[in-house]
Amino acid sequence: MTQAGAPTHDPIPIGEIAKPPFTRLPDPLAMFARRAVRLKTLASNHQLSSYLIFLANLCEAQHWIQNGLPAAEVPRSDAIERAREFRMPPLDRTRFVADKAMDATWERLLALAAAIAMPDGARIALDRVNTADAAVKAAMLEAVLSNTIPVEELAEHTFAAAALQVHFARLAVQLDATMLAPVGEGACPACGSAPVSSMVVGWPGAQDTRFCACSLCGTLWNQPRVKCTLCGSTEGIAYQEIAGGPATVKTETCESCGSYLKIMHQRIDAAIDPIADDVATLALDLLVRESGYRRGAVNPFLLGY
Repeated sequence: MTQAGAPTHDPIPIGEIAKPPFTRLPDPLAMFARRAVRLKTLASNHQLSSYLIFLANLCEAQHWIQNGLPAAEVPRSDAIERAREFRMPPLDRTRFVADKAMDATWERLLALAAAIAMPDGARIALDRVNTADAAVKAAMLEAVLSNTIPVEELAEHTFAAAALQVHFARLAVQLDATMLAPVGEGACPACGSAPVSSMVVGWPGAQDTRFCACSLCGTLWNQPRVKCTLCGSTEGIAYQEIAGGPATVKTETCESCGSYLKIMHQRIDAAIDPIADDVATLALDLLVRESGYRRGAVNPFLLGY
């Protein structure tokens, strides 16, 4: 593993000064399909190939279940304005109440997942979920949202998290991005979730700027570079990578809080996905943890790591 100080920034062409928006809302009708494609690409000759293929199939299920789902109902405009006033996320995960849209999403995902190929452990976990009663399934959703998943049931809750991702992405896309405001360090301005990773993008008007990616709803929010995404410190920031590994993915470590988050250079590889590439670079997590840093990210597909 190699370590370096602050990254050098590529010059921005004159006339293309970056003026990034604060947020970029997800596109659930495309996001999960793109993620599935990325996972299949990453699976080629990868040590985690079978698991990445399973995740690709699960993401395809996330994509297809959206067809014909009941509308996901966002909070009323006055509630959204009140959330903004008090610097709270309008889709606050801590106040989530399941509705018909969420129930249908959960039911469809489990039905479609039953037909996909998966590791034996995942199959056993899925069978346990399918035989659980409604109260247990509801408790699983609550455990994901409250970060209280029992260690012995991590595999089962991966399916619950996948259903919640779809539901919250369908909610988030209906928000007005201009109404979203910061709600705290390391928190999604739409739903309050932790980031899964951050990306340096190359979008027109946002060249070479960084966005954190929400682990739940998929919203992206602008975050200054060389600043801890979790505690906000600008001191003791360093970057680490695996020698010979993909130069597009590094970890940003913070001495102030002892945490790290991956930073991905999507401006170099536009196909990078914040969740898929996080799973595919698990070896980087293991090495950074040996240095004593804790993972500050949340990835529903890495619940056991």
